[in-house]
Amino acid sequence: MKQEKQINFEDAMNQLEDVVSQLENGDVPLEKAIDLFQKGMQLSQLCSQKLAQVERKIEMIVENDGDIEKKSFAPQSEESGDSLG
Repeated sequence: MKQEKQINFEDAMNQLEDVVSQLENGDVPLEKAIDLFQKGMQLSQLCSQKLAQVERKIEMIVENDGDIEKKSFAPQSEESGDSLG
């Protein structure tokens, strides 16, 4: 059995962008489009899993940093403030 899921997040995202680009172009035969869609779904799942792993690692780092409470990772732009307008 061949396992090709040992790619990093950036490679998976690049491959996913390529798949999306090919599908958006619309110049692929139906069977190839189905194969591309399936590959895209697998890459999307892989990226999602890798992001979840990173989120858990961030939570563990924050939790293990002494008196800081465990918090879920939510990207925020603290420097620019909460509102853009």
